Amino acid sequence: MDGEVTEQNAIDLIDLIESVGIEMYVDGGWGVDALLGRQTRPHLDLDIALPYRDLPLLRRLLIVAGFVQIPTADTWEHNFVVQDEQLRRIDVHSYILDDSGQNTGGVAYFGHHLEGIGHIGGREVRCIPVDTMIEFHLGYEPDEGDFLDVLALCEAFGRPLPSEYERFR
Repeated sequence: MDGEVTEQNAIDLIDLIESVGIEMYVDGGWGVDALLGRQTRPHLDLDIALPYRDLPLLRRLLIVAGFVQIPTADTWEHNFVVQDEQLRRIDVHSYILDDSGQNTGGVAYFGHHLEGIGHIGGREVRCIPVDTMIEFHLGYEPDEGDFLDVLALCEAFGRPLPSEYERFR
């Protein structure tokens, strides 16, 4: 069964995770909306990125908060999805960076991918920066939702629409 992560849910989940000192970044649909400073569509989940070293603490926190891991096709040590009884879903992505910001393991984030600031419901959040967010929408077959996300970012930040998305116009 699918739920929705509302704006207030997103804020509450970010507050919960950051309350224990975890440095996390919003990615995915909420990451797009954080950059835009407004919710543009419903979201099935809250995508987050965090250092691998914080996964044990995150897992303990989420268990106490009533979340359970749910099976997905792309589950592995560094990427998994959890959901609670309210059907709030978090898609967790972890990475390992060296001191220079180079990726040495986990999901392929680099230091420069983790420098964005956005707002969800007026709350400042760390997120993926705009150019990286657009880049993350390339290299696969996009759908209408991807197009709307990329178009909104390009229009809001004065970026050219990538050629892969011209067919949606």
